[in-house]
Amino acid sequence: MDVVDLARLQFAGTTSIHWLFVILTLGLVPLVAITHTAAVLSRDQERKAKLLRATRFWGQLYVVNYALGIVTGLVMEFQFGLGWSGLGKVAGNVIGAPIALETLIAFFAESTFLGMWIFGWGRLRPALHATLIWLVALTAYASAYFILVANGFMQHPVGHEMRDGIAYLTDLGAVMTNPSALLALAHVTVAALMTGAMFVAGVSAYRYLKGDREFFRGWLRWGTVAGAVLSIAVYEVGALQYPLLGRTQPSKLAAAEGGGFVALAHDVMVYLGYTINTITAIAAILVFFRWAVRWVAWLTVVIVPLPFVASLGGWLFREVGRQPWVVYGELTVDQAVSHVSTATMWTSLIAFMAVLLALAIANWWLIVRFVRRGPDGVHIGQEEQWA
Repeated sequence: MDVVDLARLQFAGTTSIHWLFVILTLGLVPLVAITHTAAVLSRDQERKAKLLRATRFWGQLYVVNYALGIVTGLVMEFQFGLGWSGLGKVAGNVIGAPIALETLIAFFAESTFLGMWIFGWGRLRPALHATLIWLVALTAYASAYFILVANGFMQHPVGHEMRDGIAYLTDLGAVMTNPSALLALAHVTVAALMTGAMFVAGVSAYRYLKGDREFFRGWLRWGTVAGAVLSIAVYEVGALQYPLLGRTQPSKLAAAEGGGFVALAHDVMVYLGYTINTITAIAAILVFFRWAVRWVAWLTVVIVPLPFVASLGGWLFREVGRQPWVVYGELTVDQAVSHVSTATMWTSLIAFMAVLLALAIANWWLIVRFVRRGPDGVHIGQEEQWA
């Protein structure tokens, strides 16, 4: 393998692992915010206590995933700088600002609000405390928007002009409202929410099978119903992108209909999507009417990985499908890759992947550990005073 192949493999590996953290983060944070808000607004003390217990439990899982996901994001920054200096040189004037904003929001604003929320139990007034988790959710999706603005330019470059091989920004509004970015954001949003719903359903099903039925029966019902509805939304929003691809990236659309890795990634996304839609629809009906709940619970646990794999297939299709371009029609992969030795790229690839795999294993080990402990084994909010 030459430097270009190694750089591509490094980008694919680091981005894919980071993405698995991101999609769960985006999927869980609205649930935590809504549950916390419902607890604050409830006047029924028994219901308030149950909702706060749920907020702590789901919030604990969210915090674990977010904390380790931040570290994977730092590794991403290093691999960008090491492997793709040509991208910054050619397109930095356009994509530099949204990437900088994403970094500021994700690593500073979002982390600050989350830290205040974690340590605010028993120290802040309930309304202010609940507001903080909404700010975490807002900054999480703002971060996703800005990174997709940068990625959208790479998919469908707009609002710029090329002078001496360098892209210069000419229309900020066009870049910020790039349809490639906005449609991707909509697709990512519903896919993340579906993933979060199925994660909640799977965790609830596991706890239900372990005998914790009173607390998790409702969450199992909610997760399967929400997963079924959102899986339809994922399909509908995803279908909106095909006409855009036909106009802006016809080669990607042709690759999806042909053979090879691009077609495989596309088919994984589509056919797993169909599978998820079918299973969640059946599970939602059975759970809603309380038919064969135990059988549905086992099935729900088993299919938790499916939305992660499907979304990963979609992300690989989006990225690999525009080959040989990094910025479509403007900058090729060969031009964007850094001038480093093969040995250097091998070393960074092995080091980055080792760190990321260790983080992924640690993340799921901790999540499984807290799931097994159940709602009484969380550390967040143990000394709450105001509720």
